[in-house]
Amino acid sequence: MATGRSVRQSVRGFNASRVRVLYEDNHLVAVYKPSGTLVQADSTKDPTLIDEVKYYLKQEHHKPGRVWLGLIHRLDRPVAGIILFAKTSKGAARISEQMRCHTIKKIYHALVIGRPPEPHGTLVHFLKKDPKRNMVQAFTAEQPEALRAELDYELIKAGERFSLLKIQLKTGRPHQIRAQLSAIGCPVVGDVKYGAPEPLPDRSVALAATSLSFELATKAERQTVEIPVPEEWSAYL
Repeated sequence: MATGRSVRQSVRGFNASRVRVLYEDNHLVAVYKPSGTLVQADSTKDPTLIDEVKYYLKQEHHKPGRVWLGLIHRLDRPVAGIILFAKTSKGAARISEQMRCHTIKKIYHALVIGRPPEPHGTLVHFLKKDPKRNMVQAFTAEQPEALRAELDYELIKAGERFSLLKIQLKTGRPHQIRAQLSAIGCPVVGDVKYGAPEPLPDRSVALAATSLSFELATKAERQTVEIPVPEEWSAYL
C-alpha cells in the first residue's frame, strides 16, 4: 500500500493549498482529492486539482517552463478520493490502455440511506444523461442513447437508517455510483441530486474513491494506492 505525503504551496488563487501525494514515480502521480475540489476547470473558474498538482511538480522537481500533466480519469466535485495523473505521455498511454481493457481496479466506499436488498450483488443499469440538469437517469432496460453501467457492491456494515457499502466499478460512467444506488432506493448520504433528503453541511456526498490498483508504466508490476474510509461516517453507523 502506498503512503502519502502533504506538500503546502501557494499558487494562482490557492492560499496555502495542500497537495497530498499518495504515490509517485517518473511517469505517474496519485493524489488525494478533497470533496468540493474540481479536478479540472469548468464554467465556475474555481481553482482545480490539476493546477495544484502541476504547481507541486514544478516546485518539487524544479521544472522550468510549463508542466505537462495528463488527466486520466475524474471524480465528481462533491466526491473525495484517489486521482491518478500521468506525468509523461508514456504514462498516459499505458494507463489509458489499462482503462480501455478494464484492468484497473477501482474501489469506492459509500455511506447510503437504507439498506440494499441483498448483502452483496451486481447492479446493471442503462444511464442516460440530462445535460440541462447535469445528472443521469438509470433505467433497468436498454434505452436510446443510454450507456450500460455495471458495478459490484458488498454490504460492510448496517445501522438502523444507514449502510456502508464497498463498491467495485466494472464500467466508468458519469455519476454512475450515485445514480445506480439511488435507483435501488439507497441514495448516497448528502446527495440531494440523486434522492437524499438533505445535504451535508459541507455540501459533499458520502462517497469516496478508496483504492486504485494499476500496472506501472514501465514494468510489469502492480501498484495499489489506498486511503481509509472517512472517520466521520462512523457516526452514522
